[in-house]
Order: sequence, then structure tokens, then C-alpha cells
Amino acid sequence: MICWERVNELLEEVGQDDFDEVLEIFFEEVEEVIEKLRNTPDPLDYEADFHFLRGSALNLGFEGFAHLCGDNEIAARNQKVDEINLAGVLNSYELSKNEFTLAGNVPTTL
Repeated sequence: MICWERVNELLEEVGQDDFDEVLEIFFEEVEEVIEKLRNTPDPLDYEADFHFLRGSALNLGFEGFAHLCGDNEIAARNQKVDEINLAGVLNSYELSKNEFTLAGNVPTTL
């Protein structure tokens, strides 16, 4: 679910202080889109929302989550809203976040 190699690579690239800031920004921005999808989903925004989530997830090593977002982005681009797996994306994010949290990588502000 999490590509720990990517996480460690990012940590090495930016250093611990900046890594903590990257995590804070990641969770803040991703949580905003996740809450939107959870509470007020708009099919007209799906492609952009899933594209944003996919890119953010890949940057931080959330591979499974990124893959689902990519599949949904393609479905939205092709106007196949019936193929959107919103529940799967939301669940994958929560599972990924939990795995990341258990490893001690989530800022205390969350």
C-alpha cells in the first residue's frame, strides 16, 4: 500500500525538517479534497480531484491509493461516472493514512 522506498527517498531529498512540512501540507491538502469527495462530491470535478490526489499520493509513496485515483481519473475523463469507485478511494486513503500513522509519519496536527 505504501512504497516505503519512495518515502525514504523523499526524506533523503528534503531532510527531516522539510519532510515534516511536506507531510503537513500533503495531509492538509489531501484531506480537503477527501472531505469534499466524502461530503459534497461533484462529478464535474472528479477528473481534477482524482488527478490532484493521484499526483500527491505518488509523491509521498501512497501507491495503492494513487492507483485507484488514477483509475477513477481515467473513468471521469471518459465520462464513465458509473465506473467511479468513490468508496474504494476513500477507504484506500484511510487505510494508507493508518499505515503511515502506525509508522509514526503523520504530523501531530492531524
